[in-house]
Amino acid sequence: MTSLTRITIDPHHPAARADLADVNSLHKTLMRMVPDQAGPTPRATGGLLFRAEPGPTLLVQTAHTPDLTALPTSYGTARTLDLTPLLNSLIPGRTMRYRITAAPTTALSAGNPTRHPVTGKRRGKITHLTGDDAIAWWQRRATDAGLEPLTISSLPRPFPRTHLARSAPYFKLTQFDGFACITDTGLLTHALKNGIGRAKTYGAGLLSLVPA
Repeated sequence: MTSLTRITIDPHHPAARADLADVNSLHKTLMRMVPDQAGPTPRATGGLLFRAEPGPTLLVQTAHTPDLTALPTSYGTARTLDLTPLLNSLIPGRTMRYRITAAPTTALSAGNPTRHPVTGKRRGKITHLTGDDAIAWWQRRATDAGLEPLTISSLPRPFPRTHLARSAPYFKLTQFDGFACITDTGLLTHALKNGIGRAKTYGAGLLSLVPA
C-alpha cells in the first residue's frame, strides 16, 4: 500500500529545527519511518519520497504504512492516507493538477575522455538546469511519465545544507506546478511510486496529483 503522510512540524522542536536547516538530517529522520531498511538501497526499497511545503509541512510518501512512532516525540502532528484510490482514478484523458520539486539536470559528455567501465560510453558531466532549460526538462520528463503538461509554472526551491562535504552532491531544485492531461496510466503510476529525476534523497522527485 503506497501511503502519503502529511506532517505538520512543530518549528520550536529542536530536532525539527535541525531538519529544516539541513536536508541530510531531514532524510535521516524520515528514513526512521520506513519499516524495513535492509538491502543496498533502503530509500528506494522503502519507496521514500518527500517534499517540504510551507507551514512548515512535510509530505512523505512510502511504499508501506510508515512507522510514525519512530519520529522524535512531539516532532509534529501527522496524518497518513492510502494512495490506492488516487492510483485507481488515473484514467487517460483526465486532467490533473500537479506539483513536483525536482532537480533538472543534463549530462554533458563532450570532451570527456572517461568511459563507463561496463557500457564503454563516455561519462557525462552533470550540469544543473534553470529557467527555460529547466522547464523544457520537465516537459520531457512529464511526457515520459505519462503526462501532457497543459500549463507550467516554476520557481527555485531552497536546498538547505549546514554541512557540505566536499564529496557530497549539491543540486539546484525547481518546483513545477500546473495542469496536465494523463496520457499513459502505467507510466504515470510508476512515476508516482518511484519519483522523477535525481536527488530523491534531498527532497526531490515526489509528484503530487489532484483532480482538476
